[in-house]
Amino acid sequence: MIEISNLVAVLVGVVLAGWIAAGVWALATGLRMRTASRDAGQQAERLGLLLDSAPALPMMVRADGRIEASERLGDWLGLARIPNFLADLTVAGAGLSADDAAALARDVEAAQRSGKSFSRAVKAQGSSRTLLIRGAPAAPGLSAPGGLILWFFDATDSQSEIGRLTDETGRLSRAFEALSGLIEASPVPMWHRGPDLRLTLVNTAYVRAVEGEDAADVIARGLELVETAGGKSPLAMAAAAREAGVTSMRMVPATIGGERRMLRVVDVPLGEAGVAGYAIDVEELEQARAAFKRFVEAQRDMLDRLSAGVAQFGADKGLIFSNQPFQRLFALKPEWLADRPEFDRVLERMREAGRVPEVRDFRGWRDERRGWFTDASGPFEENWLLAGGTHLRVVAQPLPDGGLLLIFEDRTEQVALASARDTLLRVRTATFNSLFEAIGVFAADGRLQLWNSKFRDVWGFDEDMLADHPRVDTLAEAAARKLTNPSRSVIIRELVRVATVERKQRSGRVALKDGRHFEFAAVPLPDGNALFTMLDISDSRRIEAVLRDRNEALEDADRVKTAFVANMSYELRTPLTSIGGFAEMLAGGYAGKLEPTAVEYVAAILESVARLGTLIDDVLDLTQSEAGALPMERRMIDLKRLAEEAAAGIRYAANEKSIELVVNIEAGLGSIQGDSRRLRQALDNLLKNAVGYTPAGGRVLLHGDGERHKARLVVSDDGPGMDEKEQARAFDRFSRAGERGDTLQSRGLGLPPVRRGAWRHADADL
Repeated sequence: MIEISNLVAVLVGVVLAGWIAAGVWALATGLRMRTASRDAGQQAERLGLLLDSAPALPMMVRADGRIEASERLGDWLGLARIPNFLADLTVAGAGLSADDAAALARDVEAAQRSGKSFSRAVKAQGSSRTLLIRGAPAAPGLSAPGGLILWFFDATDSQSEIGRLTDETGRLSRAFEALSGLIEASPVPMWHRGPDLRLTLVNTAYVRAVEGEDAADVIARGLELVETAGGKSPLAMAAAAREAGVTSMRMVPATIGGERRMLRVVDVPLGEAGVAGYAIDVEELEQARAAFKRFVEAQRDMLDRLSAGVAQFGADKGLIFSNQPFQRLFALKPEWLADRPEFDRVLERMREAGRVPEVRDFRGWRDERRGWFTDASGPFEENWLLAGGTHLRVVAQPLPDGGLLLIFEDRTEQVALASARDTLLRVRTATFNSLFEAIGVFAADGRLQLWNSKFRDVWGFDEDMLADHPRVDTLAEAAARKLTNPSRSVIIRELVRVATVERKQRSGRVALKDGRHFEFAAVPLPDGNALFTMLDISDSRRIEAVLRDRNEALEDADRVKTAFVANMSYELRTPLTSIGGFAEMLAGGYAGKLEPTAVEYVAAILESVARLGTLIDDVLDLTQSEAGALPMERRMIDLKRLAEEAAAGIRYAANEKSIELVVNIEAGLGSIQGDSRRLRQALDNLLKNAVGYTPAGGRVLLHGDGERHKARLVVSDDGPGMDEKEQARAFDRFSRAGERGDTLQSRGLGLPPVRRGAWRHADADL
């Protein structure tokens, strides 16, 4: 019993010890848990405070759509309390809008299915607050599967800034695109270099200038637009511009499109962004500048050659140019003018030289001329009368740059010439009025400009009417009443028109009712006007009528004389034939044998009969030729034979005078259709004339040649020839060239038969 008790006591003691140990452990654990709970409560309180002060508020969304959120979130949404379900966040005038709530519901549903986060910006109704919602699946300890944690951020300020920055970004983007388009479309090469000064951007004009494929190719190959200039490369020049921080500009030659061009290259430093550049083709500008320089030099050289003095003043009123006539006119030294004297000083020097008008107040006069610089109503013109009678015409032209151009023209001679011209005009007027002819000058428009008193008196025009310078139509209409044939007045208008418009001279005649006759003419003048003249030919017309009557009487007498000579020729041939016949009978011994002296007498009679018969034939041919009744035959004639027979017939006479008769007939002379008797008669007369007027020992040549359609017989001699007076009457009937020939030529009619008869065959067929 005692042993069991001890064992029990031990067991009890062990149990009690265990209980005590357990109690102590429990007490220690409880104290520790209490401390941990207090710490957790404090931490939870701190986390709650931290959560309340956080910029984002959480919302727990269960899988069934229930929500848990703080009342602060309700204040953000304008709700009196947080609803139990997500779909109830939309109320009238508060919470989310229906569209935002529906979109949020879709995002939540998609996140629950996919487990992915989302983000959405919403607006609270009734306020300008913008909330940014970021949703993500909830941790497993916070919610059952399908739960989400939504964090609400107040993004009102940030969204406004984001909107502003978005708008600014859009504006800058559009501006950048426009600037990029402008740079790309620019006709001048443009480029950009990065911080390392390598090309990063080039436009199309740059690509074309360097003959690259595209911008990427140019940048990759680093093709430079210009060459090294002044010992510096383009990179060195760009680096110098960046170091100096100042835009640099330089003129650089370059080869573009196979042509050598001058470029103005500009480098613009952009700080850390690099260096931008562009190049402007100034080749045309340089050429224009050079051409303008040459033009100015040529203009000034031309001004030096003018007779007028020219002076140009700049905007500062200093003399910048003066030509040599100006220097000579005002006796100014080039050395003094080279210092660009002021306008006032130049006028004072001109006054000292006595080359300005004498005025009482020179200072005021000078100030008035100084006003030419600023007076925009110019140009100004005035005349200066200088001592000694010199007249100067002064023209002052204000220049757009504020300067002044002065032109001084010495018109002394012109004034003298104008005075002389006035005198000449008065003399001309007096001369016009004193002329026997009626004179009128018409302008190109047909108006009468000048007339003399004879013109007025012939037509009986009123002076007042002429003073109005009437047109030629009006004058012709008024003149028609004075003419015998009024319709002839149109000739006056037509002549003036032809002289003024067609510039041709025409003339004509008119008869007036009072019996006077006038010969008129319209002559074009160098100034485009027409001179109309009328000459009274009444007396000459009467004389012309008398001469015409006399000429008709003379022609009648000549016809009677010609008929008489023709009749006499026929009448003379009858007794001449009888004389010749009886003389031949005596020579033939029909009357018995004649004494030697009688034989000579009979031979002389026969020779005279033959010569007289020839003369009668020639006279008859002349008269028939003049009357147009010369009989002509048409038969083939061997010209060579004809020429040889004619030469044989005159050879005896040539031998008697010791004249060498040469016959030169070419094979091409040929034949001709005509009257062989008339041709032989003409050739005989030519040869007889040549032998008769050629002195003894001379030479006569009969030459003949021909072509397909013409033949020529030429008789030439080395005789004394004929002067112009003798040539003029060589073919006149019964004329003689003087007493230089012998008795052979003094007998007969000479050359007239040659012209009157034989050469009518000139158009014969060969």
